[in-house]
Amino acid sequence: MTRVTRRGLVLGGGGVLGAAWMVGALQALQDETGVDVRDFDAFVGTSAGSVLVALLGAGVSVEDLVTHEREGQLGSGPLAGFHFDYENASGGDRPMRPRPGLGSRELLIRNARTLRQLPPTAVLSAFLPEGRGNLAAVGALISHVVPDGWVAREGVTVVALDYDTGERMPFGRPGAWPAALPDAVMASCAIPGWYQPVRIGDHRFIDGGAWSSTNLDLLAGQGLDEIFVLAPQVSFDADTPTQWATRLERQWRARVTRRVIREVATVHHQGSEVTVLGPGQADLEAFGGNLMDVSRRPVVIETSLRTSALALRDPAPLPDGNDYRDVG
Repeated sequence: MTRVTRRGLVLGGGGVLGAAWMVGALQALQDETGVDVRDFDAFVGTSAGSVLVALLGAGVSVEDLVTHEREGQLGSGPLAGFHFDYENASGGDRPMRPRPGLGSRELLIRNARTLRQLPPTAVLSAFLPEGRGNLAAVGALISHVVPDGWVAREGVTVVALDYDTGERMPFGRPGAWPAALPDAVMASCAIPGWYQPVRIGDHRFIDGGAWSSTNLDLLAGQGLDEIFVLAPQVSFDADTPTQWATRLERQWRARVTRRVIREVATVHHQGSEVTVLGPGQADLEAFGGNLMDVSRRPVVIETSLRTSALALRDPAPLPDGNDYRDVG
């Protein structure tokens, strides 16, 4: 009897441009593997990745994601009839003036003796002021395909951070805080200092990227043979920008890459082969220094469609023996 290969998909955070890049990379991944990614066994989505994981879990095809990213609406399929205003849905490429004061005294007080055990980004998020941006457009997009509850299939995880306790929350898993899919996705996308935290029950939740850009380690021990990670904030093929803001973004990107490599090791040691696909030099040039710059979205997806396919055909090994796929 032939054993069925069990596959997992991790879609990381990366703002508006990260989402566009991942849509292109998903098309390349599907073309190169010959497998419909909707048939994968497990999904983990963080921030921008949570939107795509939710749509895939609800049955939206990769081809429809590409068309919708390019045209904003579809005539058939689960997204038919829904127009998403990509130009304005994110609220602009700069945040509104945030509310005064600390974003979460509760997180800091509750974890006062154990702050060093939390990811530095989670601690930083508590010091940032509470944002004023609204994610209602994202919630409406998800509600169009899943009006209430969760997707019908199993294995879809959306990651956020409990802004009151500092705990990572894998919505959709047994034992996680109960949430409707649109609320969970909005919470996962709520960048601290940029968007309002999303209240679910009596707790506030923010972007899952405050814990990890990919949260890949949540797939450790899941019995998966292969895991594909599309990580817009990871790069193995860095460029050399001259603008100071872009250089700062690249320094942050290097830290995220090191964190993801550690998560790869954790999952690989549990028996899964891991492939990480991150933007390369051509993609980084398309991104610029602001992942929320919606004006660059068309060139980002078209670049990703080309470069991601090339990268998947020419993998290079990570230090622990896994494969990674960089683009450039």
